[in-house]
Amino acid sequence: MTDPMTRIAEALERLAPPLPLPADPMTGPAYVWRRGTLVAAREFAPLPLVLLRGVDRQRETLLANMQRLAAGHAAQDVLLWGARGTGKSALVKSTVAAVQEAGGALALVETGAADLETLPELFALLAPVARRFALFIDDLGFDAASDARALRSLLEGGAEARPGNTRLFVTSNRRHLIPRDIAEQESAINPRDSIDDNLALADRFGLSLGFHAIDQDIYLDIVHGYAQAHGLAVDPADALQWATRRGSRSGRVAWQYVVELAGRSGKSLSI
Repeated sequence: MTDPMTRIAEALERLAPPLPLPADPMTGPAYVWRRGTLVAAREFAPLPLVLLRGVDRQRETLLANMQRLAAGHAAQDVLLWGARGTGKSALVKSTVAAVQEAGGALALVETGAADLETLPELFALLAPVARRFALFIDDLGFDAASDARALRSLLEGGAEARPGNTRLFVTSNRRHLIPRDIAEQESAINPRDSIDDNLALADRFGLSLGFHAIDQDIYLDIVHGYAQAHGLAVDPADALQWATRRGSRSGRVAWQYVVELAGRSGKSLSI
């Protein structure tokens, strides 16, 4: 007689959706690394770089680094940190798309924090591919320094080197990826050791780009840029009232306002 646990396991396997077939890493513009499988992104349509306003310095720096990566030159791992809704994630995807439009042999591979332990498998898969890859981890954060040590080792210091055709692009609301407070200096036997441990991950990124809250003029400039791209008229006072009700001014809030404008006008948006 079949063991009941075996029957249950077999039934669960039948109910579980089949794993997607691995994607060809040479053909797609963007992929998702999910449960140890490289999956082609269903749609990759980032905003044009020209629409990302108020982040000129960050855009130029990140684009230059992406171009170096695509050309096979030395390039940095990048940490994009700062205020929410300021365009960190959008800028990563848009710079990859801009490099692709210029003929660069570069693709985006997005993965989540839950799949960090499988990154060595992803590196092994991508290493022999004659293409460059921007590994994108969005909204990353750790509750304690101990949780971040695996990623620290992958970035620098591990026994097995990362392949030269991959670099990490990580976004976070925290500058150091790990929360810090004054108690870390008071409770540790050696306060310097505690501080160093918490800062060690952020230090592994060769390039750190800060994104800060925007002022009223930049917010309205972003709104006008989005609206003009979609043939929408803007009332600045209404746009500011929208931001006031949302409690912040950011690129995300500007886009949400333009979505509202389009809806009022009975229009759809393509991006």
